[in-house]
Amino acid sequence: MKLSTLITTLLIGMASSSAYANIPQQTFNQKLHDMLPDDIKQSGKMISSVNGSFPPYTIVKGGNQFDGAAVDIDKALSQLLGIKIEHKNVSGLSSILMGIKSGRYTYDSGPVGDFANREESVDFVDYVQEFVVFAVKKGNPQHIDGIASTCGKRISVMAGGSAERVVRNQSKQCVKDGKSAIKVLSYTDQPTSILAVKSNRADAFFSSQAPLSYFVKMSNGELELAGEGKSNGFDTLYQGAVVPKGSPLVQVLKASYDELHKNGTYDAIMKKWNLEGNKLAAPGINLATAKASD
Repeated sequence: MKLSTLITTLLIGMASSSAYANIPQQTFNQKLHDMLPDDIKQSGKMISSVNGSFPPYTIVKGGNQFDGAAVDIDKALSQLLGIKIEHKNVSGLSSILMGIKSGRYTYDSGPVGDFANREESVDFVDYVQEFVVFAVKKGNPQHIDGIASTCGKRISVMAGGSAERVVRNQSKQCVKDGKSAIKVLSYTDQPTSILAVKSNRADAFFSSQAPLSYFVKMSNGELELAGEGKSNGFDTLYQGAVVPKGSPLVQVLKASYDELHKNGTYDAIMKKWNLEGNKLAAPGINLATAKASD
C-alpha cells in the first residue's frame, strides 16, 4: 500500500471512530431553490471541486467518494436546494481557481483562504476561521516556534496556497537579515506534504491548524504542532466556498449557510468534526476585505 493511501485510510478510520453528532435532515426550501441560476436549475446539479484530502474538511476515500465537514455541509446544501452536488478531485489550488473562473466547476466548497488579491477574480462565502501553524517531528528538533524561526529550514507547503506565499516572503526577509534562505518544498496535496516531514525530507509542514491537528493525532506520537498562538504572517484568516466573480451563486450560498446556522446544522457538523474553535458567528461574503473596511 502506498504511504499516501495509508494516510488517507487512517484518516477515514479515525473519522469513523469519532463521536458523531446528529446532523439534521434538511427540508427542501423553494425560495432558496428559486434563487439558483437558471442553468443549475435546468441541470439539477452543481459540481464542487475538491483539492485532495484536507481533513477534517474533506477526506478523499477513493472511487470518487468523499467525507468531512465540508462534504457534510454540501449534503445539507443539496437537500435544501433540491439539487445534486457532485465532487471532483482536482490536483492543486491553482487548477481549482482556474476551473472555477472558466466554469468547469460550479464552485469549490473549500474551505479556501479568503485574501484580498484572490477576491479580485473570485468571490468567497466564508463559513470558518482558521489559524496557520507547523507540524514537526516529536520534540521539535529544529526548534521551530513561529515563522521567524524558519530561516535555513526545509518547509513543506501546499503549492499555490497562502502559506507558500508567506514562507517565500519570509525567506526573502531571512536573506535580507543575513540569514540562510528557507528551502520551500511545494506539494499538491496535504498527505504528501505531511509525508515529507515524516520521511525527514522537510523540517516542518506549514498549513492550517485544523488539518495539521488531524495529522498529528493519527501519527502515533511521531508529530506535534509548533508555532501555536502566533500570527505566523497572517492577519485574521477567513476561509470559505469559492464561486466565479459576480456569480448570483454567492447570494444563494450565503442564504443557504444562514439557514444552516439558524437551524443548528452548522453547529452539529462543526461539533461532529471537532471544529468548534473554527466556527464563525455568521457566514459572510468576501470577509477578507469586508472586515478590513469595517
